[in-house]
Amino acid sequence: MIRLDNISKQNGKQIVFIEASAALLKGEKIGLVGPNGAGKTTLFRMITGQEPPDEGQVSADRGITIGYFNQDVGEMSGQSALAAVMDGAGPVSVVAAELKEIEIALGDPDRADEMEALVERYGEVQGRFEELGGYALEGRASEVLDGLGFSQEMMDGDVGKLSGGWKMRVALGRILLMRPDVMLLDEPSNHLDIESLIWLEDFLRGYDGALMMTAHDRAFMNRIVNKVVEIDSGTLTSYTGNYEFYAEQRALADKQQQAQFERQQAMLAKEIAFIERFKARASHAAQVQSRVKKLDKIDRVEPPRRRQTVTFEFQPAPRSGEDVVTLSGVNKAYGSKVIYDGLDFSIRRKERWCVMGVNGAGKSTLLKLVTGSTNPDTGIVKLGGSVKLGYFAQHAMEVLDGERTVFESLEDAFPQAGQGSLRSLAGCFGFSGDDVEKRCRVLSGGEKARLVMAMMLFDPPNFLVLDEPTNHLDIATKEMLIDALANYEGTMLFVSHDRHFLAALSNRTLELTPDGIHQYGGGYTEYVARTGQEAPGLRH
Repeated sequence: MIRLDNISKQNGKQIVFIEASAALLKGEKIGLVGPNGAGKTTLFRMITGQEPPDEGQVSADRGITIGYFNQDVGEMSGQSALAAVMDGAGPVSVVAAELKEIEIALGDPDRADEMEALVERYGEVQGRFEELGGYALEGRASEVLDGLGFSQEMMDGDVGKLSGGWKMRVALGRILLMRPDVMLLDEPSNHLDIESLIWLEDFLRGYDGALMMTAHDRAFMNRIVNKVVEIDSGTLTSYTGNYEFYAEQRALADKQQQAQFERQQAMLAKEIAFIERFKARASHAAQVQSRVKKLDKIDRVEPPRRRQTVTFEFQPAPRSGEDVVTLSGVNKAYGSKVIYDGLDFSIRRKERWCVMGVNGAGKSTLLKLVTGSTNPDTGIVKLGGSVKLGYFAQHAMEVLDGERTVFESLEDAFPQAGQGSLRSLAGCFGFSGDDVEKRCRVLSGGEKARLVMAMMLFDPPNFLVLDEPTNHLDIATKEMLIDALANYEGTMLFVSHDRHFLAALSNRTLELTPDGIHQYGGGYTEYVARTGQEAPGLRH
């Protein structure tokens, strides 16, 4: 349906693509992967015609519709979320608008002389509207918004009053309702909770067009894609299979290339040693010449390109007492909305609690109560002896001073630390070279999250409280964080919508539901096995 033939593209000094080729065929669901800045968004923009390639050709089958969702949703206001989604439904929304215009004209006494033509046109337009499934459109739009987590009140309310994350969901809903022949989705899993993610997975699995998407959620990618296209140093490489298969093949190819490189290096060293040893001897001149010629003709094997993998190791945290935090008879309400009524809950040393619950169930409120960021209306929250707390809040990034650089922020936080150890800390969290001189105001959401995490983990607390720590992080940084936290000796309480993160790190589960609070002795994997569902809010 879409072909990229020998495309080359340069943005400023950066070469994005060099004679790269790939294709997207009907029924294919492609995961587009590559490091940040590799050119994933540029590729989408070339397919949609927003940017031409410098060389080569991007071609699409005649008459196909393309729906493109990206993170830049623009301003939305003045209509309901439902109307905004229906507006994006492609040809049917244009026909609906004409139908409405004719209905108004039919009731206008000044246009009585046009009545016959209007009635005839109304019949034609109505037929086309029916053909396009127009009468079912509102129902389908409601279904999509419901799947993306909207209440009826939010569907009917002004879209302009929604937060950025909810506007993203409206923009995504427009593309899903449109059901184009080709869907291009740039990070559709951002800003979604687990319930909406799982609904979207089912929707995309049942979609019969061609799909190309990027995502920082490994489980989400695994369940949808049947092919992976990797952008790496200007080339496009295709792997048939899901993300897990791609990761295995990628590691295997790197290993083989490394072994090949090492074998060739050993052979070259041997040949060069021979040449050096005998080049001055006339008796060996012919052999030396033949070996020099042989070396000139050899195709040199490149070592595998080093993926920028970062590893972070915790300093051992000081040991806390056995009782880390205890909540007794806690009540908390916001206005008339009661969040907790007589909550009793305690966390013991080395427990790793993940908190599950639908939007508004009180997950972030629990974390705020535990960290003292908010007080209970009544009841007691008590931290145990020798507890040193580290809290990563969703708004943590807002406390960074925009005018300070990455390195200055680390220096401010740890004035006693040496330059070397701070540079190495910055490197672990993906700030290498000149990146440490970036001012905080120009950092992306992911970079800010990494900086805040670096500041929190350098002098490690023995009790970590994390509210959505993986938002904005790419798959590689998430893996680094999971590896680091897996070796962490302290206690954890966290909220996340990343199922890979939940499964890898939890050993206890707290589920917040309208029927009450349930505690499970195992982690997220055991919770799924015991409840038969991946999240509390899934409707069966």
